[in-house]
Amino acid sequence: MKISVIGCGYLGAVHAAAMASLGHEVVGVDVDADKVAALTSGRPPFFEPGLSELLVKGQELGSLEFTTDVSRVADSQIHFVCVGTPQKPGEFAADVTYVDAAVDSLVPHLTSTSVVVGKSTVPVGTAERLAVALVPTGAALMWNPEFLREGHAVEDTLHPNRLVYGVADGEAGEQATAGLDEVYATMLDEQTPRMVTDFATAELVKTAANSFLATKISFINAMAELCEASGADVTQLADAIGIDDRIGRKFLNAGLGFGGGCLPKDIRAFMARAGELGADQAVAFLKEIDSINMRRRVRMVDIARDTLDGSFIGKKITVLGAAFKPNSDDVRDSPALAVARLIATQGGVVTVTDPQAIDNAAMTFPELNYVADTSQALADADAVLLLTEWQEYRDLDPVATASLVAGKVLIDGRNVLTPEVWRSAGWTYRALGRP
Repeated sequence: MKISVIGCGYLGAVHAAAMASLGHEVVGVDVDADKVAALTSGRPPFFEPGLSELLVKGQELGSLEFTTDVSRVADSQIHFVCVGTPQKPGEFAADVTYVDAAVDSLVPHLTSTSVVVGKSTVPVGTAERLAVALVPTGAALMWNPEFLREGHAVEDTLHPNRLVYGVADGEAGEQATAGLDEVYATMLDEQTPRMVTDFATAELVKTAANSFLATKISFINAMAELCEASGADVTQLADAIGIDDRIGRKFLNAGLGFGGGCLPKDIRAFMARAGELGADQAVAFLKEIDSINMRRRVRMVDIARDTLDGSFIGKKITVLGAAFKPNSDDVRDSPALAVARLIATQGGVVTVTDPQAIDNAAMTFPELNYVADTSQALADADAVLLLTEWQEYRDLDPVATASLVAGKVLIDGRNVLTPEVWRSAGWTYRALGRP
């Protein structure tokens, strides 16, 4: 099919490249000329494993192009809206300005056979409002939320664990469903579960899912606080309760908490929209979820300072990790960078290293020191903080690492190392929620 993707940031670029790899003819549109140029050259302006290869392949085959000219979408049958919905400055609410602008830019090019598919994460009620705006064009609207994990976005797009279609009743909904079924024929042939709902339910699926995952993370981090007070081990606690199949072990890894451009923003937008609908009491617990998550960063700093005899002043601190998660260069609301900056404000001489995110981190917090090479970053450190669980940090050899540092102090902010192995090599090992 002929497809357009409006907005070629993280979501849009991955979606465009993935759809082209399935055999569709795809045109990606973005207002940022530099971004379009980078994508056209096969160099995405962010790190995502496997994406560059898809971009190059799609353009070599002639099935994928990127442009700033929105009129190039005129021949497309399906139009995906993939723009961002950032948190409004000074508010919890999501900013849907870019979604509105994307739809407005499409209107002159829509016909009665067009289908507009929203993929952006939006406050419930957005699709209903946009559907009214499209009535004069005769185009159908549907909402098809994305469930991408950064670092696994290509795989998640090509092999999703579910497809959710939010559609209107009647002929318009049937038209939209048939069109999207054709786009996703490969996934449906793989027996991917498909659920057709109303607009509101589809809009809520993403934010409800993220809120539930955030709740699991903050729950185990709250248990970590209790473990620290009682001398229990939160990792063993998580293993024990995770055996219960009603609970499950996923997302029960205690540590520094969540960050990035989705979970924090989405749960806050969820609270804001619930308040607008008069249902704020129903999600009041999310305030504490957010609070627990932010408290982990301060607790991490406290543990590191206590381990260094109560002061960071003049101490060399090496922070392993700047991205909010491994296999990404995304530093939005990064817990690792938040901790690094807090330590620097308390007198620590902080050096940050990361396999992919140094450039983005330096633009966010230029006052910190950045070193690309892990060994150089570790040189003469008084303490090492593992804050993003990249595999290369998990694989560090405690004996070899000890030869690089000035002080054998390791604070494991992600609970991914084996304490006994590091302690037997002479390290002082501390972690959130462990004795």
